[in-house]
Amino acid sequence: MLSISLPGKTPSLAYYDCRYAVLRQPLGFERGAELLDDDDNALHAWVEQDNKVVAVGRAHLIPEGVDGSGADHAGPGAAKIPGFGPLSESSNRPAIQIRQMGTLDEYRRKGLAATVLAGLEEAAKTHLSAKIGLLQAREHAIEFYQSQGWKIIDQPYDISGIGPHRSMMKIL
Repeated sequence: MLSISLPGKTPSLAYYDCRYAVLRQPLGFERGAELLDDDDNALHAWVEQDNKVVAVGRAHLIPEGVDGSGADHAGPGAAKIPGFGPLSESSNRPAIQIRQMGTLDEYRRKGLAATVLAGLEEAAKTHLSAKIGLLQAREHAIEFYQSQGWKIIDQPYDISGIGPHRSMMKIL
């Protein structure tokens, strides 16, 4: 079942446990690297099955005058992520950034990530009036995002400690 948390609400520890297990632990990051400084201002979506959170994602509004660049996680030693070119056009605002999408291995290929992504997209339109979505996809996830209507908007780049990425965009 899909759950959505609006800005101002903090997701459960189980949500963050899933985020860590999928996105940070496999890369050797310490606990805490799954946290982002603006988590309290973001939309969060997750799917629970078998009494545990098995798929997660989040979206935040990209503030006016900001290009979406920043730190990959909270705390020291975070890699820098690049900005998004389409944000230079005011017609693309308000815009959201999707981040921290992940599904536990044993629950993959069951449509759960698509459910989380669709939930974030709809909540972003409804609650944040978002016109476009932007994201930085790990290389192995690009095909998934393309299957959900997202388009590549740049050349490949590397996020230190995480690997190759491509920026993607979708009109919401």
